[in-house]
Amino acid sequence: MTGIRLTAPAPGWAIDADVVVVGSGVAGLTTALRCAAAGLATVVVTKARLDDGSTRWAQGGIAAALGEGDTPEQHLDDTLVAGAGLCDETAVRTLVTEGPDAVRRLIETGAHFDTTATGAIALTREGGHHRRRIAHAGGDATGAEISRALVEAVRSAALHTVENALVLDLLTDAEGRTAGVTLHVMGEGQHDGVGAVRAPAVVLATGGMGQVFSATTNPPVSTGDGVALALRAGAEVSDLEFVQFHPTVLFLGADSEGQQPLVSEAVRGEGAHLVDASGTRFMLGQHELAELAPRDIVAKAITRQMHLLGTEHMYLDARHFGAEMWEQRFPTILAACRAHGIDPVTEPIPVAPAAHYASGGVRTDLRGRTTVPGLYACGEVACTGVHGANRLASNSLLEGLVFAERIAADIVTDRAQDVPAGRDHGRDREQDLPKPAGTGAAVPGAPGPTSEPAPLLTAESRTEIQRIMTRGAGVIRSAASLDRAAEELDSLQQTAATAVDTTVTGPKDAVPGVEAWEATNLLLVSRVLVAAAQEREETRGCHWREDRPDRDDADWRRHLVVRIAPDRRLVVRRTDSAAFPPVRPEDSAD
Repeated sequence: MTGIRLTAPAPGWAIDADVVVVGSGVAGLTTALRCAAAGLATVVVTKARLDDGSTRWAQGGIAAALGEGDTPEQHLDDTLVAGAGLCDETAVRTLVTEGPDAVRRLIETGAHFDTTATGAIALTREGGHHRRRIAHAGGDATGAEISRALVEAVRSAALHTVENALVLDLLTDAEGRTAGVTLHVMGEGQHDGVGAVRAPAVVLATGGMGQVFSATTNPPVSTGDGVALALRAGAEVSDLEFVQFHPTVLFLGADSEGQQPLVSEAVRGEGAHLVDASGTRFMLGQHELAELAPRDIVAKAITRQMHLLGTEHMYLDARHFGAEMWEQRFPTILAACRAHGIDPVTEPIPVAPAAHYASGGVRTDLRGRTTVPGLYACGEVACTGVHGANRLASNSLLEGLVFAERIAADIVTDRAQDVPAGRDHGRDREQDLPKPAGTGAAVPGAPGPTSEPAPLLTAESRTEIQRIMTRGAGVIRSAASLDRAAEELDSLQQTAATAVDTTVTGPKDAVPGVEAWEATNLLLVSRVLVAAAQEREETRGCHWREDRPDRDDADWRRHLVVRIAPDRRLVVRRTDSAAFPPVRPEDSAD
């Protein structure tokens, strides 16, 4: 344990459960449904509404070896190539072999995928795939359909859900085991303000951290809350320097900030071409798959061409699709483009790379367990070893699905061994906890008196962090840019720390609340990302060092693991090889 927690009021209400799942995307809801089906009292906590998770923004689809002639082995090969030498092969093999049946179970849950005239699942190609193996729904609304099906199943199962709730910190018992989470519910309802869900198993499925950059495809809620919570709880994170910048994001102007519309890789999978202003296809000759090369290669090629020509974007040309194909296959993208005054039917689409996906995250084993007993992580917040230095297109939904089932199985097995008979699960315990007044009421398992609050940042710091990260740790990095980013981030940290007035509960001008908590989380994950990027003196996957342009397998085909030391320093260590070390020494054979 680090002894660090967010500055927040004491919890005023609590719920008891067997497991609390934080997040409502494919990873979180699949875990929750499997745990509830096994009879465990399950609570789902989500930052926005139940159907507002990152999953619904996924356009392209879900990858699995479902087509004739395709095999898990071929899927494995494509994933390993995309991962640039840092994938954990055992984790990838788990993904690709268990993936097809996991997709079929998703269909049984109620998800409807697009089909061919014969009734078979329609499959397309995306970057890095040598086969058509991407199942899609609604043309380009796969995530929305998966989210719809899972949310409907959760509501039908009457799971206890807490919406509009920002998770704050992990609760632990005297032995350092997970005991639940604290959270803040925004608005009024059955629960409001700061409370707690007490459970011996916590599953982080909080999604990504794209909001550390000015322009991202991620929704505003993607502020790295799960990674920050895990770090404060003493968990290790790995591979955080590998942030994937999606090559084809709709270019809305050089000063455009916040969530940007994605132009799915599936558009290139169906035959769209990347061109410059003169109409020249610049990907030809750069990779055997041209526009369908892995994302890191395409993003770098676009960036190089932009620098070479002195322009701010390239173009994606799919005019040859015709109106009917655009309307039937990519209705969501067509509508987004037209909403911004661009008609893909008659003109090329201006595109540029933007932050899209964190290939690293909270370090886990094949059962989703982190280095903190009782704490699990799944989906984008986790680092299972599947993605290596660069995620293969459409493997993200599959990873969330496969590892969610594995996590649920582990929790069910664990709880079967130690759940006392007759326990009253899942009931609100507000009657046991007076509302906080002054110093507030204690919640069993809450951070003890020896823990200290982290200095809070003001809400305005969010934009400053994003601009620092975009300038210094974006698509192209260097020792100089990263050093400058580290200095600026440290300055923000020091300013917040020195602003603490001992006569109040937190820093002056930084009032505990959602915006301050999010900014504080963003600063922590940004500092870790930059520290890892400084350490990795090579170019690999989606980590591009212009001062170290070559891949260096001899020294750098290994992972960087980061944790917070008891003295609050960031400790970065390099693994001995590309193999993932076990999260627990006693499980080295797992």
